[in-house]
Amino acid sequence: MDERNWLELFPALQGLGETERRILDTRSRILRLPAGATVFAPGKTPQHMLLLLDGVVRVQQVSAGGREIVLYRVFGGESCIMTTACLLANETYHAEAIAETPLKAVGIARAAFDDLLDRSAAFRRFVFTAYATRIADLFLTIQEVAFGRVDVRLAHKLCALADAGGRIALTHQDLAREIGTAREVVSRQLHEFQRCGWVAVKRGEITIRDRASLAALAAARE
Repeated sequence: MDERNWLELFPALQGLGETERRILDTRSRILRLPAGATVFAPGKTPQHMLLLLDGVVRVQQVSAGGREIVLYRVFGGESCIMTTACLLANETYHAEAIAETPLKAVGIARAAFDDLLDRSAAFRRFVFTAYATRIADLFLTIQEVAFGRVDVRLAHKLCALADAGGRIALTHQDLAREIGTAREVVSRQLHEFQRCGWVAVKRGEITIRDRASLAALAAARE
């Protein structure tokens, strides 16, 4: 897509007037980051509202002991509500974001973000609708981590991440981060799944052998 037409990726912004579009045109810029780059980190202050045009961003929390949990991912055509929340509250980041793929994004300058919030109902709807939707997803994540069974969460994640051939190219540590538990817990559960004949496990890769059984277990989360 022509970078000049990036607004087409965000239908909710189509209702902006000419003045608001001019603000976006003159007070935003295209940002590019390679895979593996840190998009933001705890303690840093956001200077832009981020609208992702292409790529995938993983937003995660890391404990003092080094344990990680994935909070959510941002895909092309979405905004990062962690950045939005920090801009609204004038706070620093409390989580980190990593580029899982090469990224292209629009950064709307902080002053322009404030200006658009003040003057545009369409922009406010865009910001707060995205915020409310993501908050609902985060509550589900919290509920699953706090109250959900590890075997159910792991089965669901394996089914969700597997490619067409049933392969998941992740380490045990990667999966632990995805479901918010310790690597040893994931390793034990994968061993049990393998004993049941549901998966085959080797270094850096899991292959699903019995998707129906895993899917039936995963359905217990609903």
